[in-house]
Amino acid sequence: MKLDTVLAPTALRDVPALARAADAIGFAGLWTAETSHDPYLPLTLAAEHSERIELGTAIAVAFPRSPLVHAQIAWDLAAQSNGRFILGLGTQVKGHNERRFGIAWEAPGPRLREMIVCIRAIWDCWQNGMKPHFEGRHYRFTLMTPFFDPGPIAHPQIPIWIAGVNTYMLELAGELCDGFHVHPFHSLRYLRETLLPEIGRGLARAGRSRSDIVLATSAFVIAGDTDEETARAKEAVRMQIAFYASTRTYARVLAAHGWSDVSARLNEKAAKGDWSGMAREITDEMLDVYAVTAPWDGVAAAVRARYDGILDRVALYLPFRPGDAPERWRRIVGAFA
Repeated sequence: MKLDTVLAPTALRDVPALARAADAIGFAGLWTAETSHDPYLPLTLAAEHSERIELGTAIAVAFPRSPLVHAQIAWDLAAQSNGRFILGLGTQVKGHNERRFGIAWEAPGPRLREMIVCIRAIWDCWQNGMKPHFEGRHYRFTLMTPFFDPGPIAHPQIPIWIAGVNTYMLELAGELCDGFHVHPFHSLRYLRETLLPEIGRGLARAGRSRSDIVLATSAFVIAGDTDEETARAKEAVRMQIAFYASTRTYARVLAAHGWSDVSARLNEKAAKGDWSGMAREITDEMLDVYAVTAPWDGVAAAVRARYDGILDRVALYLPFRPGDAPERWRRIVGAFA
């Protein structure tokens, strides 16, 4: 199992030092997310200031950009990083697409499928000189002139990962994708009884096996060396889980444990801005299901024991910062090496 880390929202000027430190300490991958900053820009700097670590988006929101835009950025990042870049795409939810990004929400699953196929057709055109030939319901790629063609690169096999929770996305990942970002809000029961079988159906449809797809997640961790430190971490994770679980998209993760009623209450309280009320809906029993709790010196063993034989890569849902408890991080990374 590989141990990755996630780039916390930060200014671009801080990225070089963080990338160098993450590379030096031995993390397998460094992931960016599309939250308060663009997910692609930091990776340009990370590629320049690292040598070994894999770099990827977890995730870039798919639909605000066209397939050509994603393909072009990924092509440049693959070249810049000497083949270390992973393109991770996700749909986000309807409200954010329509009200934050200002774009139409239509058939997200089929639309993402088309986007993946179209991106690969664009790369095939640039690398192998194939004629632009993709025409779908949502996207079209039938024009490429020499002036706009970046030409071949040394590492054209760019992995495409997606993220999702529902059946269509899981089966799509198994059928077409190189990897899958498992949402941090998950449980072992959800992974075993829902995620793995549904990805397996997609794999079978394409004649592929489990070894053909990489499964990764960012795991909620409640860690501390004192009761006070652990209590603070517990409340932070409780609030984060409440935030994710308030979105109807993730209702099936609660439903797997018979907590469907909690999803409706969280959604109602989120609409009212009742953040403290949302946190109270997440019980200690739920924290045991959705998070790993351990003293700091037991975190690595607890995470490995939880996901061994299920996932291939994991990051801790905790920010890594250069100079912040370096010996602790070195021990955790070393336990995965």
